[in-house]
Amino acid sequence: MRTIRDRLRAFYGRPRNEPHRAPLDELVLTVLSQNTNDRNRDIAYARLRARFPDWRAVLEAPVDEVEEAIRPGGISRVKSRRIQSMLAAIAAEAPPGQGPAPHHNRPSGALAPDGSTVARGSRSTSAPRLDLDFLGAAPREEAIEFLERLPGVGRKTAACVLLFSFDRPEFPVDTHVYRVASRLGLIRPKASFEEAHDVLGALSDPENVYELHVNMIRHGRRICAARNPRCTECPLLRLCPYGRERVRAS
Repeated sequence: MRTIRDRLRAFYGRPRNEPHRAPLDELVLTVLSQNTNDRNRDIAYARLRARFPDWRAVLEAPVDEVEEAIRPGGISRVKSRRIQSMLAAIAAEAPPGQGPAPHHNRPSGALAPDGSTVARGSRSTSAPRLDLDFLGAAPREEAIEFLERLPGVGRKTAACVLLFSFDRPEFPVDTHVYRVASRLGLIRPKASFEEAHDVLGALSDPENVYELHVNMIRHGRRICAARNPRCTECPLLRLCPYGRERVRAS
């Protein structure tokens, strides 16, 4: 992994993480990134933040208004409901160890974690706080478990929130990272994404996780494409069983 790091660094440069400590923003941004490109994701996120003053306003808004705001990001009907369901679940739970907030404290008209709607007029005068700041100091397994309990949140999203928000050494595995790692033989054929997260995290020095994640994505987009990878131009060719076999057969 250190050799891979060094060769990708020489080819793409050395990205450095600048954790922004805004985990709820990162969570919503990651949802908006699903099944779209970075440009459309960013447009949808900017429109959402311009339309609503804070995340509680997003939670309390009619779902069709949220859907309209994020429409440029694609599958906005699904994503708007997922975002509101996640925000409702966060509002319904205090940080681990403090116990859940009671159901009657959820914002009126909001989607509960099970997708049901809390009746209007049931909101308490003391609404639960809506943030994920506690994740910065929570034990690793507790933080991941909390995030994965949220509707629609899997291991990759949880890893993104922890890595980009707090520089916690989680290795998010998207399709590009998975493809590059598989061709290099770092993960076994047809490994699950859950297994890939565990394996790549275990193989990597904590201080290298962010750099490897970013540069493997760059590599998957620019050289190690799903179709017609440019193996003869690859800085990892000597390390790559897939690439060497492909070059020999050409």
